[in-house]
Amino acid sequence: MEKSLSRYIWKHTWRQQIVILTIVAVSMIPYFLSLDLPKQIINGPIQGDGFGTPDSLQPFFEVGFDLPLIGHLNIYAGYPLDRLSMLMALSLEFLALVVINNGFKYVINTYKGRLGERLLRRIRFQLIDRVLRFPPSYFKRTKSSEVATMIKDEVEPLGGFAGDAFVAPAMLGGQVVAALAFILAQNFWLGMIAVGMAMLQLGIIPRMRRRLIRLGRQRQLTARRLAGRVGEMVEGITTIHAYDTSNYERADMAKRLGEIFAIRYDLYQWKFMVKFINNFLAQVTPFLFYSIGGYLTLKGSLDVGQLVAVINAYKELPSPLKDLIDWDQGRQDVQVKFEQVVEQFQSDGILPERIQSVFTDVPPPLPGPLTASRLTLNDDSGGRLAHEVSLEIGKGETVAFLDLNGSTAVAVAEAFGRAIWQTSGKVSLGDMDILDLPESTTGRRISYVSTETYFFDGSLRDNLLYGLKHAPLKPAVREGQRAARRRWEIKEAALAGNVDFDTEGEWISVAGQTTIADDEILREWMLSALDTVLLSEDIFDLGMRSVVDPQQRETIARFAIDARKTLRGELIELDLPQLVVPFEFDAYNSEATIAENLLFGALIGGDAAARTIISSAYFRSIVSEDGLAEQLFEMGRKIVATMVELFGDEQQNNPLLPEMLLLEDREVPEYVRIQKEVEGKRLSEANEEQRRVLFLTAFSYVESRFRFGVLTNEIRAKIVKARHRFYENLPPNLQALIARYNEAEYQSSATLLENIVFGKISRVYADSHSRILSLIKKLAMEQNLYDDLLTVGLDFQVGPGGKRLTILQRQKLNVARAIIRRGDYYTLNQPLPGLNPNLQAQLVKNVISFLRSHSNGCTIIWVLSNPRLSNHFERIVIFDHGEVRANGSHDDLMGAEDGVLNELIVR
Repeated sequence: MEKSLSRYIWKHTWRQQIVILTIVAVSMIPYFLSLDLPKQIINGPIQGDGFGTPDSLQPFFEVGFDLPLIGHLNIYAGYPLDRLSMLMALSLEFLALVVINNGFKYVINTYKGRLGERLLRRIRFQLIDRVLRFPPSYFKRTKSSEVATMIKDEVEPLGGFAGDAFVAPAMLGGQVVAALAFILAQNFWLGMIAVGMAMLQLGIIPRMRRRLIRLGRQRQLTARRLAGRVGEMVEGITTIHAYDTSNYERADMAKRLGEIFAIRYDLYQWKFMVKFINNFLAQVTPFLFYSIGGYLTLKGSLDVGQLVAVINAYKELPSPLKDLIDWDQGRQDVQVKFEQVVEQFQSDGILPERIQSVFTDVPPPLPGPLTASRLTLNDDSGGRLAHEVSLEIGKGETVAFLDLNGSTAVAVAEAFGRAIWQTSGKVSLGDMDILDLPESTTGRRISYVSTETYFFDGSLRDNLLYGLKHAPLKPAVREGQRAARRRWEIKEAALAGNVDFDTEGEWISVAGQTTIADDEILREWMLSALDTVLLSEDIFDLGMRSVVDPQQRETIARFAIDARKTLRGELIELDLPQLVVPFEFDAYNSEATIAENLLFGALIGGDAAARTIISSAYFRSIVSEDGLAEQLFEMGRKIVATMVELFGDEQQNNPLLPEMLLLEDREVPEYVRIQKEVEGKRLSEANEEQRRVLFLTAFSYVESRFRFGVLTNEIRAKIVKARHRFYENLPPNLQALIARYNEAEYQSSATLLENIVFGKISRVYADSHSRILSLIKKLAMEQNLYDDLLTVGLDFQVGPGGKRLTILQRQKLNVARAIIRRGDYYTLNQPLPGLNPNLQAQLVKNVISFLRSHSNGCTIIWVLSNPRLSNHFERIVIFDHGEVRANGSHDDLMGAEDGVLNELIVR
């Protein structure tokens, strides 16, 4: 990237800069005229210069020039006006010039703002492009949050400066020169004073501001390191809690914030010192004008109109002069920032652009064999991982990598997957170096999976199909405003140097073809891959716990309603009706909370809706009848007392607490305080906070879950009666917050499982949840809707990094994302560490069988964490201390004299 910001800006915006500079040059004409106009108004119609008699006339808008040798050249003689008419005409001219000057400012500022934002977009895109082309080693020594901060925040000022880079000095300098020239034209000595003070400001202030630039650079670096440290703390929050290092982290943060505070305080002190001197110099000049100009006026060598014009012109001078000085400081500041960003985004090993060029055709099959020739690999610290490893893997082979000591097998697999680059030697496919191949070939023909699992924030489906989105195949169809907006975006993307690919269009193609994959083919790929990695049951469970829009999935909504009665009948036949406690309007549901029993419906809006309903006067009036409010208040007090007794002041991380505090996010010490405050008090004696805490604690209580013995049959009966009263005259504003349970309707705010069960699954039986899911799965298969229910699970949002999935689910999904692609080479680098040996063996067999049937002639390389699984592979390569120790079939190595494979298996 260009290291000079000014050259970078000119290179990419010179056409727009010429246009805007031309506009600036034209704007100087009305600006200069506006400076001379007050003198004409005062000397002419006000003081009467040229109007000696009442009927005297003077030409208005006379246009003429005094030229050397030629003399006066009169272009337009003007329109004759009397004294009053001239005053009105000049005043209107002044108003017109104000409008014109401000119009020029509007056009210039709008144009340069658009220019700056466009250049900022270009810079950010280029930085992101470079991130995508950095070598793998770059990301091992750079924090992701620091990179994100630089792209998001640190380049932000560059966009603002881009519009001012050439326009601001031209416009501000033009205004300064115009004002000084006008003052000199009125009086030479006053003009020299103005010029001298301007030069003094331009000479002193920029020199003083160099310290501000140094302090600003220090502030930027410390702020960047703070962002990186905060990002590191967030990613390692589990470790912080596990090792009780939160106070150490607080101390470290306080230290870093103190460093930033000291820098910023120093910066503010110096900044306001500079501002004081600048303002002082700016105010000295008017003093000189008033004193010297006034003296010259009294002596008769300067008329009042000229003095007023000079003072008025100087009023226009400090603002552009100050802005020009500020522009120079900003220029130096953003230049430093630009250099730092460019330096940070430089790398000797950056991939050339051709490696990631767009390729919409079908990449040719990769040749064989896959060969490592005298391959040497080092880690970031220079430690040797592999030393001159030579290895050949033929097309169609299944090869297991094992390691006696060290991590050579892992490193060689990473080199085969282009996850690390060799120190020396070469990895080649046939006679082609793997690093010279474009990613459009290796990224589609080679699949690499490692122990690390990362998924992007989005649906499970998006992440599963992520490895199939290589190139734009067909833009999305848009009409009306959306089509116009898309055309505008394409134009702007081209001007900003961005790609104009349509992310809403088609990206996924059938393997080995350029035709777009239809939904049925995609679903078949996804479900078969999920079955292979034994993830279908998990996806089914996620689908059952998802909220489904009945308008978008009418078939599934109808199935849920029909399955209610069928499921209940199945449970009766199995003599297991107790597994589900159904919702009945005249009965208390022992598996639901008190709040759910009172409201008898699914909340539309979650906890916020619950708080709105419970805090309403209508709801309070309902629970106040029959003494129910008093009993709930007493129940809340008993629950709080029991919690305090069980957990005490210190045990705030007990897993039961989040269950208890469903509607009120409080900590145990607060409950200790509340317990003491309400001891011996009745409901009428408690304050609003105490009532809210105790009521919400009682509302979240489930007797079958917590078994505190505080929910009596009398209270149950009163809650059912209160439910009837609640729905008798329910206000419309509260009706909109509750979807009342109705066995004949689908509850759009409830999960799919809750809609099918239409009740609560009993907690009395440990396997009740899995039994219910098995019955629902059976019903779905009978109606050929099992695959449809799986697709609901595919819409599950996995969260940032896939953190809403379990570790095992992430590992399985990681493998599924790789095998769904149809390729030539698959490198699986310990993708399933720590799994149950039987489950691991099943997954290895499933994946090999799947790839053999779906990718004909593919090569499979698997770095095993369990040597006992090596019998599933045709060949085994054993590494030891950076070299190949053994290479052969399973039977040959088991019978070898050195017994190296036996040694690994015995371990």
